[in-house]
Order: sequence, then structure tokens, then C-alpha cells
Amino acid sequence: QVQLVESGGGLVQAGGSLRLSCAASGRSFSTYDMGWFRQAPGTEREFVAAIKWSGGSTYYSDSVKGRFTISRDNAKKMVFLQMNSLKSEDTAVYYCAAGFAPGLGYLVARDEYDYWGQGTQVTVSS
Repeated sequence: QVQLVESGGGLVQAGGSLRLSCAASGRSFSTYDMGWFRQAPGTEREFVAAIKWSGGSTYYSDSVKGRFTISRDNAKKMVFLQMNSLKSEDTAVYYCAAGFAPGLGYLVARDEYDYWGQGTQVTVSS
């Protein structure tokens, strides 16, 4: 069982930066792949970024590649999403998720993740 709590959201101007954090509880955190998703009003929850359980490999959606960076600290049971050069279209509720993937592939679909946080709002003003 993994419980996830996101923080770090807020209001920022276009071109600015925010760093989201996700605190995890549970003894098996380091065995889970972690991901960030986001959901804007009236849209489906979409994949943003994923990181393998070891922290050595990352994967991004095309819309955030080069602007966002996902990282993790297994000792502290934390996952981060550094968001730079923010755009108005990045406005959404951002969710942290955990899923078990022992292979080399990345988890990019919502139903591949087993645990979710409650979300944190990010609003980018233009």
C-alpha cells in the first residue's frame, strides 16, 4: 500500500517556474515506478512524466519535454516535478501516481497506476 500527497502548486505567470512535490508513505516505495498526470477542466487526465523505480530513466509527454523534469529521492520517499517555462495551457490539477513495472517499459496510461494522490492545482496566468 502506498499513500501519496502532492504539494507545491499555486499561481504563476507564464514563463515562470514551479516545483511540485509528492510525499509517499509505505515500505515499498522504491520498487514503484512513479508518474505525474494532469487534468484541466472538461478534459481527461493526461500523462505528463514518468520515472523508473531506480530513478535512472525518465519519460515525458511531447507537450512538456524540455520544460519539465521529473526526479525522485527513494531515501526520502519523494518525487518531484520541476516545471519551467510554464504556459497557460499547463494550467491543471496535477496528480502523482505509483505503479509497479519491473520491466524496462514506462507506465503512461492511467490504468497502469495503482495509487494516486489527491492532486494540487497549478494555474498559469498569461
